[in-house]
Amino acid sequence: MRNGKTCFGVIIGTRAYFNSELARDVRKQLLSTITAQGYEYVILPEDATPTGSSSIETREDGLKVAKQFREHREEIDGIIVSLPNFGFEIGIINAISDADLRVPVLVQACDDENDKVDLDSRRDAFCGKISVCNNLYQYGIPFTDTTLHTYSIHSPLLASDIDRFAATCRVVNGLRHCRIGQIGTRPLGFNTCRASEKLLQRSGITVVPADLSELLAAAQAIGDDDPQFTAMCGRIAHYAEVPDSYRQKLSLVAKFGVAVERWIEVNDVQAVAIQCWDSLEQNYGCAACVTMSMLSDKLIPAACETDIAGAVSMYALTLASGNASALLDWNNNFAEDRNKCVCTHCGNFPKSFVQNDLRLGPLGVLGRTLGKVNTFGAVYAKVTSGDFTFFRISTDDPKGCIKAYLGKGEITDEPYGMDGCIAVTRVAELQKLMKYICKNGFEHHVAMCRSDVVEILREALETYLGWPLYVHEGE
Repeated sequence: MRNGKTCFGVIIGTRAYFNSELARDVRKQLLSTITAQGYEYVILPEDATPTGSSSIETREDGLKVAKQFREHREEIDGIIVSLPNFGFEIGIINAISDADLRVPVLVQACDDENDKVDLDSRRDAFCGKISVCNNLYQYGIPFTDTTLHTYSIHSPLLASDIDRFAATCRVVNGLRHCRIGQIGTRPLGFNTCRASEKLLQRSGITVVPADLSELLAAAQAIGDDDPQFTAMCGRIAHYAEVPDSYRQKLSLVAKFGVAVERWIEVNDVQAVAIQCWDSLEQNYGCAACVTMSMLSDKLIPAACETDIAGAVSMYALTLASGNASALLDWNNNFAEDRNKCVCTHCGNFPKSFVQNDLRLGPLGVLGRTLGKVNTFGAVYAKVTSGDFTFFRISTDDPKGCIKAYLGKGEITDEPYGMDGCIAVTRVAELQKLMKYICKNGFEHHVAMCRSDVVEILREALETYLGWPLYVHEGE
């Protein structure tokens, strides 16, 4: 990935006795579409192979591509194979296998026009794609298919397939190389938040731990004249309404936020799980909710109750959607409609997920036992209506795997009389989903984002990561 942009290694396959002009047209249009969608590419120069247009046929052509791809290993996020005609699987499979990048692969093939099937015009890519995919299967190289088996290189389907593939690449590569911060231990009353670091590590997910005392000491060492602290106070006041009665607590919240952000930067973590219940409130005097909300809003997902698997779930949704995700409880039923559920948390939802104004206040449940003044920092918000995707991973020690469930639903505009962050949701066949969650030992937390990324995550998990996945489908 260069300059934050997804970069594709591009392979144009051909057979010499097909019209080389077809390959030139495909090369030009494919690269134009990749650029127009905001991505970058690595491809051989047009004159690098005997057939021209940088299209490859022989093993030797494939090895040239493999050498080029290896030289750009740190940049290439995925490989796009395009077949202007039948192609020749030998060159293509040697290019991919010898490069050994272990990144997602997309296979696209072009339509024939049935009134142009003379020897100068025919493509036969419909058939050739089967041969290329057969070779990928033989070599054990997972790959992604396009929406249709073949279509015109000028079809709008090309851009949408490339966008979807780019998101798949982000999820796969992001999860395979991510670092998840763990600030504090799992709260005593939350066995449900246990997770196996060893199973996560098998998939490339590294857990980076810190004792909560380290962050509290760092926060307490921040002076009132620290420019980051001053800036954080302003950021919080701009981010959410701060009641006058709690303004004296703003400095505690801001200093904790600065300490966490500094720790995240130093330790190069992409998502974080924080011990928010209830040591922070008892030993420091505020809640972590607005800190987590603001982190998630700038696409560093933050999960409460030290839910490491929850943070990974949030990060996967953020990678897939490019937008903020939230961690919620499946929390309250509706007796009159068993497909509806209130999903809530004390107050950690990011502002762009809520899509509404935020107000800060004390935690509800903990505020009753620890005192409201010691639990200030919770976000109060009601999520606006719209579609959402829900997703949850869990490390299953008895089975020795990471497993997950996935689906989509609707957030409604209905009011609900609870404090904290509230989302009234509707999921078709919700009772079926709840039975699956309970029977298969999933946690009460679920991650959500405000768009439909079900197929992106399904492709990432089933094709590339190999995690057992249940995709919930309702009516």
